[in-house]
Amino acid sequence: MNVLWISAHPEPRSLNGSLREEGLRALTELGHEYRLSDLYAMGWNPVVRPEDYGHDPAERLHVADASAEAYESGRLSDDILAEQEKVEWADALVVQFPVWWYGLPAILKGWFDRVFVKGFGYGIKREDGVALRYGEGKLAGKRALAVATIGARASALGPRGVHGDLTELLFPLLHGTFWYTGMAPLPPFVVYAADCLDDVECTAKELRSRLETLGTAEPLPFRTQNGGDYDEDLVLRPHLARGRTGLGVHWVS
Repeated sequence: MNVLWISAHPEPRSLNGSLREEGLRALTELGHEYRLSDLYAMGWNPVVRPEDYGHDPAERLHVADASAEAYESGRLSDDILAEQEKVEWADALVVQFPVWWYGLPAILKGWFDRVFVKGFGYGIKREDGVALRYGEGKLAGKRALAVATIGARASALGPRGVHGDLTELLFPLLHGTFWYTGMAPLPPFVVYAADCLDDVECTAKELRSRLETLGTAEPLPFRTQNGGDYDEDLVLRPHLARGRTGLGVHWVS
């Protein structure tokens, strides 16, 4: 497989840095090709700007429209084009980051903001006007694995843990970004209590084991938008997940 590894940690000597090096070594030994986007080392700019689209800053900026026009006309900035080329090349994305304040580091969020422009990551429609998203779209057929470190212990991130359920905590990435753009989200690899981790070698071996199944692991069973589970208003049909609400209804159980 061709694998794009996206890394979002400022310190190469950190746990994240060690796991990244082990992960890339494992990919090579498993016969995969990889490319690395080390966002901090690249000095990646996470901020959407008119210059991204060759847009006149004197004119009002409509981000979606301007990004779509720039994408279609080939006027996106060179750094965005380079990352899009990597995504198109890849069969799978590994997105590695520490969980900060219940979400992605700003530099990583900004990578998605700038790279997944309209026409590339979203805004794609069938000939009949139906939106291709949540399991369909330009990035369908690719796989995506989140590799996350988090300071909290596993028990505090369970269904009744004080921090909330980790599956719901990562929902914006797994469902709202990976699945929305068509990529199949794999169960995330999560390192709990990362600040207190003693056995880095054992954790690295666990990561290696997960990478061995990068092409074969069953993706998370999210519902497709256009598979019949949602009505014309994009509301889950009443006979499915009957009596339930919340993020969990979007999994096929």
